[in-house]
Amino acid sequence: TEVTEKLEEVIMIWIKQIRRVLVESEQMRREAGDSGPSAELEHWKTRMSSFNSLLDEIKSTRVKKIISILQAARSKTLKQWKELDGNITIAANEAKDNMRYLYTLDRFFGPLAKASPVTMMEHVPSLMNTVCMIYSTSPYYNTSERMTSLLLKITNQMINTCKTYLCEG
Repeated sequence: TEVTEKLEEVIMIWIKQIRRVLVESEQMRREAGDSGPSAELEHWKTRMSSFNSLLDEIKSTRVKKIISILQAARSKTLKQWKELDGNITIAANEAKDNMRYLYTLDRFFGPLAKASPVTMMEHVPSLMNTVCMIYSTSPYYNTSERMTSLLLKITNQMINTCKTYLCEG
């Protein structure tokens, strides 16, 4: 029982830390007002890396041993642990999936950033078709919040490109 209690204390510390990570990942992002779509891609890359690291840690031999000891002891802390484990898996899957979809837009980021307004407009129909495809097929990216953020960043990039073109011309 003494060992079980110590392990339960360890698990409770991990649960608090993981909950903090999950809460922070869901909070509003602070970004520059004129950030482009590359910032969206970077955000999801970072988030995917963080959650994959967390999943690797949870799946480590050390953690598995602790969990199996607590299972044998029928610890009540495991219910919370399993719920968090599921939430981390969902967050990691979301980040991975969003990365996959955003990479389909990556080919447009260069033309959006470096083209003249005229040549940039040649890419807009294909870009918007890709955004529509993401909206209609992505299980995580099809919310108005996610789409608004993405479209805002695309618009920011187009405005920045036009400003640069006008200042250089």
